[in-house]
Parts: sequence; structure tokens; C-alpha cells
Amino acid sequence: MIPSPAPTFTVGPPPRHFTLRIALLFCAPLIVNGFAMPYFPVWLSTLSLSDFEIGVVLALPMFVRVFTAPLAGVLADRLGERTIVLIWSGCLSFATAIVLFFAPSFWPILLIYTLQSAVYSPYLPIVEAIALSGVRRWGFDYAQMRVWGSIAFIGATMIGGWLIGLIGGAMVLPAMAAAFGLTILMAFAAPRVGRPRRPSPITALTEPPPQSLRQTDLQLLLVGVTLVNSSHAMLFAFSAIYWQQIGYSGMQIGALWSAGVAAEVLMFFFARAIVRRFSVWTMIFSGCLLAVVRWLIFPMDLGFSGYFVLQCFHAFTYAIMHTGMQHKLVERVAEEQEASAQGLYFFYTGIFTAIFTFLSGYFYAWFGVNGFYSMSVVALSGSCFAFAGWYLRPQSLAAAEKTS
Repeated sequence: MIPSPAPTFTVGPPPRHFTLRIALLFCAPLIVNGFAMPYFPVWLSTLSLSDFEIGVVLALPMFVRVFTAPLAGVLADRLGERTIVLIWSGCLSFATAIVLFFAPSFWPILLIYTLQSAVYSPYLPIVEAIALSGVRRWGFDYAQMRVWGSIAFIGATMIGGWLIGLIGGAMVLPAMAAAFGLTILMAFAAPRVGRPRRPSPITALTEPPPQSLRQTDLQLLLVGVTLVNSSHAMLFAFSAIYWQQIGYSGMQIGALWSAGVAAEVLMFFFARAIVRRFSVWTMIFSGCLLAVVRWLIFPMDLGFSGYFVLQCFHAFTYAIMHTGMQHKLVERVAEEQEASAQGLYFFYTGIFTAIFTFLSGYFYAWFGVNGFYSMSVVALSGSCFAFAGWYLRPQSLAAAEKTS
């Protein structure tokens, strides 16, 4: 997780109950995600949409948010108070959630859900930016605030699974609408920290990347890691549908989704100790290679306990690899270029995930669960890019790593 540096300048006392308010602010959007990520595809399948149409509905908003989030970030930074954009984002997202109740078929759903993604896209990145302002100015502990969002996500997936088992896919839209309503309340309760001292990472996407980010080895590494991240696309789009088809209850599906997030949270808690014991490259490559293994195993008949263990691989295929990538960016990029580095990471992840979510609709329609083998190919290609980045790294860095 992100350490809490000592404040470098005096800006007055922090807003009252800053940690509590940010923790609650993280909870709201992650409750939305806890309902939407596993179960929105299930709702789409109840409307008799084809697997290809489900892939399109999930993929197009991902393309859109890659471009709308930076524009909203620029607006938030220029307004001087980022919470204004949070309030508008929550209100417009809630409005689209209500309109979605009246969408009867593929094209209206595609239009409304894409619009919802556009207006909702800046919410969580702006929450991150406000939290990091507190870390930099007053030395608050980022992990202590962020972990409650992950706990809220786990709670939402478990409640959503229980409701899916009780009333089926009809629970998804009301649950999402209620969660969007919560984002409005939390936006009004968010701490006001004034004009940002640094741009948000998503804002930095509107400017050309600095020279340090254009180095070939670093670009190859970024592409490799984000390709491995995007290999999770079919899991996000079709795992709940598949588990429902093979007879798992809603609570079991919720438990499987929660297992992955819980393993990720535990890995983040132990990340500092892991970094001291293992090299950053070991962390990155372990995540890359275990992702290949994960998608090769997924189509097998594993049973509930087998899938539960496989979901815990998320601690490696995302958390440990992401931590290693963040340390590598800190090592290679100057602090004043931090926002640009994070923005580029966001951009690559968003674009690749959108592409493979779209393609996963085809693969799942053609091959069913065997389509997950295609994700192992994506992870393997990402591993090759990451290895090329390691191989082409500057000799000075290679020598320093050997000495260390």
C-alpha cells in the first residue's frame, strides 16, 4: 500500500474526521462495483441477450470511460474543489440507473449503460485524489482508509449473491440504484480540501507523457503488466454467468468473488514485508506467470473448493504484480511526473480491458468456458512484453539490482 509520508508544508488543520469520511467515501463506489461487476452480466443474461451482445454492453463503456474520466479530472482540478464533480457524478449516475429500469432491449441498454459509465467514471479516481491529498498534507494512512472500500465491496458481493439466490437477476438494478444514491450522500459528506497541489493521475492523461515514461523498456513493462491485468476481462464478464449455469447458488458466487478481493486485500497488507524479502521483478513475473496458469486451470471441473482456491490467485495475478509495478514506477519516474505515470497506467489498463471484454463475448459464445484459454494467451503475451522490458532495462539499473 502507499506509505504515509511526512507533510512537507503547513496547510492548516485537516477537515474533521477526515479518515472516517474518506473511508465512507471509498465504500460508496465500491458498493456499486460490488453489485455491478459480478451481477450486472447476470441481469443482462436474464433479458436473453446473446453472449456477444453482453460483451459489447460491458466493453463499450470501458472505452468511453478512458476518455471521459480525464476530462472530468481536468474539470475537478480547475474548479478548486473536487467534491463538486463528485456530487454531479453521483447525481447523474443515479439518474441513469433509474432510466435503466425502462430499457427493454440491447440498443437502449447499450446507450444508457455507456452514458452511466461516462458520468460515473471520475468518481473513484477523484476519491483517490482527495485521499492522497490527505496523505501528503497531513500524513494520514492511505491503507487505513482504502481498506474499508474493499470490505464494502466484499459485503456487497455477498449480499448481492444472497439476493440473486432469493429473487434472481431482478435484484441487480434496484441494488445498483440504491448504491448510486449512497454515492450522492457520501459526496455531500466528503471532506473539502480546496484546490489540489498536484493534478490527478487521470488529469495527467490530457498531456503528453514526459520523456522518462517514453523509455522503451518502461513502455514494454507497462504494456506487459496491463495486458496481464486485462486477461481478467472474461472473469469479470462471464464468471458469474458460468457459475450460475453449473448450479452454484448466489451465496456461493458471492463467496467466490469475495475470496478474490479478500486475498487481494491480505496481499496488500503484507506487501511491505514482501518487498523487503523479494525483488520487484520477482513480484511482477510471479503475477504474470500465475495468470497464465490461472486461466489454463479455470475451464477444468474444479468444484466449489477448487474455484475458491483459484480465486485466491488474485492476490498474485493482480495485487502482488500491481505492487511491483508501482514500485518500479517510483524507481524510474520523478515525483513530479507521478501523475503522468499513473495516468498512463490507467489508460493502458482501460483500453486493453475494453478490447478483451469485447472479444470475450465472441470467445464465450463460441467456446463456452473453454474461452478462458484465450485469456491465458493474453496473459502469456503480457508476460513476454514484461520480460522484454526486463531484458532491455538500462545496464546501470541491472548492475544496481545485482548489487542489491
